[in-house]
Amino acid sequence: MPTAERPPLRTHQRRALEALDQAWAGGRTRAWTVLPPGAGKTRVGLETAERLLAAGQVERAVVLGPNTAIVGQWEEQAADLGIAMTAWTYQSVAVFDPDAEVDEDGDERSPVARLHENGRARVEELRAAGPLLLVLDECHHLLEVWGRLLADLLEELPQAMVLGLTATPPAALTGDQAGLVDTLFGGTVFEATIPAVVREGDLAPFAELVWLVTPTPHERAWVDGSAVRFAELVTALADPSFGSVPFLTWLDRRLVTRDAGGAEVSWAALAATEPALTDAALRLHHAGLLALPPGARPTEEHRRDPGADDWVALVGDWVTGHLLRSREPADLEALEGVRRALPAVGHVLTRAGVRRGRSPIDRVLARSEAKTAATVEIARVEQLALGEDRRLLVLCDHERATATLPVDLVGVLTEQAGSAHAVLAALLEDPAGADALLVTGSTVAGSATTLTALVEHVAATDPGLARTLRVRPAGGAGAGAVHRLEGAWTSRRWVPHVTRFFESGGTTVLVGTRGLLGEGWDARSVSGLVDLTSVTTTTAVVQTRGRALRTDPARPDKVAVNWSVVCVSDRHPRGDRDWQRLVRKHAGFFGVDETGEVVDGVGHIDPAFSPYAPPADHELDAANARMVLRAEDRAGIRERWRVGEPYADRAGRTVRVRTRRDGTLGAGSDPATVVVRPGVLEARTPVQRRTPMRGVVAAGVVGAGVVAAGPPAAGLAPAAVSVAAGAVLLALAVVVGLLVRRRTLALRGARLLTEAAEPPSVGQVACAVADALHACGLVAQDASAVGIDVDAGGEYRCRLDGVPEEESAVFATALDEALGPVVAPRYVLPRHVVIDRERAVAERVRAALGRPVAPDGEVWHPVPTVLGVRAERARAYAAALDRWVGGGEPVWTGSVEGAGVLAAQRGSDPFDVATVMRRHWS
Repeated sequence: MPTAERPPLRTHQRRALEALDQAWAGGRTRAWTVLPPGAGKTRVGLETAERLLAAGQVERAVVLGPNTAIVGQWEEQAADLGIAMTAWTYQSVAVFDPDAEVDEDGDERSPVARLHENGRARVEELRAAGPLLLVLDECHHLLEVWGRLLADLLEELPQAMVLGLTATPPAALTGDQAGLVDTLFGGTVFEATIPAVVREGDLAPFAELVWLVTPTPHERAWVDGSAVRFAELVTALADPSFGSVPFLTWLDRRLVTRDAGGAEVSWAALAATEPALTDAALRLHHAGLLALPPGARPTEEHRRDPGADDWVALVGDWVTGHLLRSREPADLEALEGVRRALPAVGHVLTRAGVRRGRSPIDRVLARSEAKTAATVEIARVEQLALGEDRRLLVLCDHERATATLPVDLVGVLTEQAGSAHAVLAALLEDPAGADALLVTGSTVAGSATTLTALVEHVAATDPGLARTLRVRPAGGAGAGAVHRLEGAWTSRRWVPHVTRFFESGGTTVLVGTRGLLGEGWDARSVSGLVDLTSVTTTTAVVQTRGRALRTDPARPDKVAVNWSVVCVSDRHPRGDRDWQRLVRKHAGFFGVDETGEVVDGVGHIDPAFSPYAPPADHELDAANARMVLRAEDRAGIRERWRVGEPYADRAGRTVRVRTRRDGTLGAGSDPATVVVRPGVLEARTPVQRRTPMRGVVAAGVVGAGVVAAGPPAAGLAPAAVSVAAGAVLLALAVVVGLLVRRRTLALRGARLLTEAAEPPSVGQVACAVADALHACGLVAQDASAVGIDVDAGGEYRCRLDGVPEEESAVFATALDEALGPVVAPRYVLPRHVVIDRERAVAERVRAALGRPVAPDGEVWHPVPTVLGVRAERARAYAAALDRWVGGGEPVWTGSVEGAGVLAAQRGSDPFDVATVMRRHWS
């Protein structure tokens, strides 16, 4: 295709190329670029190759891709653009020789040395090519599978310029993967997020939704039985006669008083080395079974009762620290009780302690037949919402289950539960899924009617192939109306035909496996996705979520919905395992929530969702109802994305604040007009403290004027009457004026007392935190950059705008601590308060005159950790809090006075609010 006919570059393609041009010009030879699925990575790679080839910087361009479908896309688009480029799969290079793992001395060979001869031939070809551009498409595969090979391969190609292209956001990489990127590529040259590309209009607006189910009644009976034994153990753990050193006594010594092997270890050090144990301890504290360990500060993730993993961590510490070292009969009996109970939660007791084992409950939740029924429900919802425009993609882990069920699950799950065939059979039994079609690497199946229509569709473009196709009953247990399409073709031929059939509306529900319809498969008309997969790797999540996001030229108003189906049970200690898979799938990925905020994690599915625990079983129907309402409101989803509006493409942290008591917290962000000092109210707005005598007289005259209007007393001369009346009137005027003045002052004083009694607003505390952090050089913006929104439910959302994400997180953490209870801060601040608003009139007058008025209360606030590391930072926070709220000097809790304050105030909660922190995009 001539250059003039090329479609214009999209915004992020252009920006990526500009960043790459700048990187090459600056001497870089390796570059890592991040663009979401559907954002046009291939075009960026091809344009880069063309520019470097034209400039003579390279003599050849080679692209490596993860599968033949993606390699085929590169070859096709390169031919269309007239660009010379060679495309290979990673597998064609990274084929290892199983007999070459070690050399003759028994030392392990490097990955390149272990390559099969065909792979080594490819490497030699690359090395001989001279100056080379090597494009690594979807290069997160290399991080997950061939990370060491990539390092060795690049060492073999010192003349190569390397462009890594991926859809995986940096926030979703593991620490090791991020380190490898920095080592091999020197960091990211350009990154575009999914929200940014949606805002540009180059990806479809979308919503991430979930359909929550509990196990079927038949499955639930097994779940309940499985939970009993572990429940018995948890009950026994509270028994003081269970073990020579009871479980709770051990934990108190180990984690609270710390005289059981950890007396000299601070809580911070313990949390750094044993985070699972300390997190579990704080959740046990939340359940009321353990005192709050000194130095610990519970956060959102700890505000729930302990789950199975928590109990396992705590019991494991007891087992290894005490039970396994004891020969006491009581301890041997306790060990046996632990041994019997652990398999119910997927763990086993060994001589070395507690170890993870196989967990049948995980399989029940992942393959529950309730998920298949939910898929049918979603198909109905999508049909009602879109009608003939529905193009629903259902992705499963496998076509058919091949592994034999564990003995304890025989009769609980059917052999094919969770398979693509089981889902197809269920869909075909319902009118909403009657036209469903199954396509996998080995099968095309559906109803006889739909398959016949597919054959006719194939005949229109390939009549010879169509003549070889036959529709036959699938047969087998549970097949029902399922038929197969058999003939002389393979998946490489039938996938394009099925895709076109799907896009034309021949079928509106396509069921398949992630391996075939995931990475490299493209259908722009997909209107929604049902994710039934259990894989949570970064690659799988990125590619699965991207299937529905491509824009559709035939439907410019397209809005996509990605559904996840999740099975949970609060009747079993491991009933949250499927929920935790959902959490991992959404961690690091942004979506728009129902309020229009673009947030990371499960919060974009529903603001009420927590990454730490699923909703309770009785809340699932209400949650699903909210999901249905959002799915039906496609126009609302599009509106909330605000396509075409400006954006910063910046991530930050938000603190969400909700009061636990009646009333509001206030979002005002103006400094307090009245603050309380020891013995006086300080009004920071002008207050007239004295009323001049002429004002008193004038006020009195108005009040006494009615006397002058009466007749003179009998027997008195008019002049005498006039003088006497004047004197009386003057005296009366003074008295009345004083009364009026006292009343005015009393009212003014009452107003001051009322204002002094008002608690600080969220906005004032947020501004104080921002000013203090800015004064200490910890953030680039002060209180002027504080943003506060209040949603319809009364929740406050506070953030610091215009700063990098790292600084935003510093602000969010500090604000969360400032609004939290007094736990174990290094510094505390006093704030004098007025509690009784109904003070006597004399007190009100004294307040209005600025005379001493004793406060009747004192509240202590923790200094946030980052502001309490040094005294000068604590004083900076004290000054900021005094400006915005009013407060005193910081007190170090290591001093005698501070220790007394901390002992008296520990656990006090000045604001009594619930806070959570979320990652947002703007």
